[in-house]
Amino acid sequence: MVNLLAEREQVPSLTAKKFEILYTENGNPRILVEAPETEYFQHAEEPYYEFPKGITVFNYDDSLKIESTITANYAIFYEKKELWIARYDVVAQNRIGQILNTEQLYWDQKSKKIYSEDMVKITSEDDIIFGEGFDSDENFDNWVIRKISGSIYLDEEE
Repeated sequence: MVNLLAEREQVPSLTAKKFEILYTENGNPRILVEAPETEYFQHAEEPYYEFPKGITVFNYDDSLKIESTITANYAIFYEKKELWIARYDVVAQNRIGQILNTEQLYWDQKSKKIYSEDMVKITSEDDIIFGEGFDSDENFDNWVIRKISGSIYLDEEE
């Protein structure tokens, strides 16, 4: 009986191709999640969705303009915690064109924060910043790198 329960937890109860889900707030689209494939593990101790072939997330503002995007080659979503974990070639971009590259990124939907403990690279029009550890709002507008290295160019006024 124990083996049957263990096996049941490890088998998806749902598999979907060309998966899309739209999160709304007061009827307004906020987040669109797209994935070529997803599996839902309803009977796991902590139910979760797995995206073994990658994921793309679009975050919209009130005018339905894209505020930020996140792509990854793999993702998992724990529905009770409302926690996303994106892995392997994670790329996030905000509306002003700053690009974050890392190997693992967490997105906590409850606190509306994204963060990473891994090495990160942020590229903007003028700078490339490397560091370890990262914290941001979910729009990737207000971000902080915990341990920083790289070159930052400042305009000096005469």
